[in-house]
Order: sequence, then structure tokens, then C-alpha cells
Amino acid sequence: MTNLLPLSNLRGEFRDAKRVQQSVLAGVEKKLLIGMARKLPSAINADHLTLLGFVSMIAAGCAYALTPYWPAALWIVNVMLAFNWFGDSMDGTVARVRNQLRPRYGCYVDHIIDALSAVFLFGGLGLSGVMSGVTAMGLLVCYLLLAIQSYLAAHSLGEFHISWWKFSPTEMRILLAAGNIAAFYRPTTVIFGPRLLFFDVAGTIGIVCMLIVLAATTIRNTTKLYREERI
Repeated sequence: MTNLLPLSNLRGEFRDAKRVQQSVLAGVEKKLLIGMARKLPSAINADHLTLLGFVSMIAAGCAYALTPYWPAALWIVNVMLAFNWFGDSMDGTVARVRNQLRPRYGCYVDHIIDALSAVFLFGGLGLSGVMSGVTAMGLLVCYLLLAIQSYLAAHSLGEFHISWWKFSPTEMRILLAAGNIAAFYRPTTVIFGPRLLFFDVAGTIGIVCMLIVLAATTIRNTTKLYREERI
């Protein structure tokens, strides 16, 4: 079995992976985040923002779980997604703007919180009644597989891709918020006869797209590593 060593060497030095962000909104978002980070009160630090992002995602999952009893909870999900974007996107930006980077700490905390956040979000979505549990579970598995692929690529290639084919978590939040609005007004749709949950249709499309991205990225990275390490 291949021995996977961490990005730190024997002296404990840490080599941070290069961040690659090529999403549709990347340019505009970066300028906006830097501007807000410079104006943020010094009493608010990156840890506060990380906690805000995590708590917001837990709240979003809980709001989804309330949807069968109170459909208006879908609007609360959208508010929590906005708070999550602010906290999750601003924590690293604030650390960079203030030159308070903690590469190992930030890498570990961000990644474990992202994984836990996905469990809460898709778990709540599966209990919401606007999406079946099977579809929600499929989305969660695909998301975690893409995340694992990104972490392995960061370790093996030194590049951490934040976006997948022009889509980053920001664009995904926007699509999810738009889906929540659509599901609130029209939770079901008719395709070729049977009436289906709108989110099941959208979620199935999302699963197919994520699997395609996963397959293409895996083949690309495997090919690149094979060529770089020929026997």
C-alpha cells in the first residue's frame, strides 16, 4: 500500500496548497470580500466568522427539517445560506488581509467543518419533504466524494480547487436558494407524465453533474500523476 505522507516534512514545515478559484463569480466575489474584510471591526476575527458559518449551516438543516410542518421555513434556509456564505467566505479573507494566517489550523478546521456542514444541510433536506431521503443521501455522498478528491489533489498535486467547472460553493448556494423559492411556490413538477418533487428532479440532475465532474477530474489527475511518476 502506498504510504501517504502529510504536506509537512520531517522538520514540521507545512506546505500550503495553491488555491485555484475559477468560478463565474470569483472576480466580483474576491473584490467584495476584501472590501468587507478591511472594514470589519478588529474585535471580529476569523474564528468568529468560521463559527458563524458553521452555526448557520446547522440552522439551515434544522429549518429544512421544519419544512413539513411550516413551509415558510424554506425562507429561513435562504437567510441561513446568506449567513453561511458570509462566515465561510470571510474567515480566510480576514486572515489574509490581516496577515494572521494559520495554514495547518485553517486547513484542518475548514475541511472538517465543511464535511459536517454538508451532513447537516443534506440531512435536513432529506427530512424536509421537498426532497426524498434517497436523493438527499445521493447528493451528500457525491459532495463528500468531490471533497475527498479535492483534498487528495491538494496533497498530491499541490493545488486545492475551490471551484468545479466554474461552480464554487457560492454559485451552489445561489442555486439552492433559487430552488428553495421554486419549491415553496411549486413543490412538485410533471415530467413525461408522473408528478415528481421538484427538488428530486433538480437533485438527480445535480448528482449526475457531480458524478461527471468527479470522473473527469479523477481521470485528469490520475493521468497527470502517472505521467509525472512513470516507472
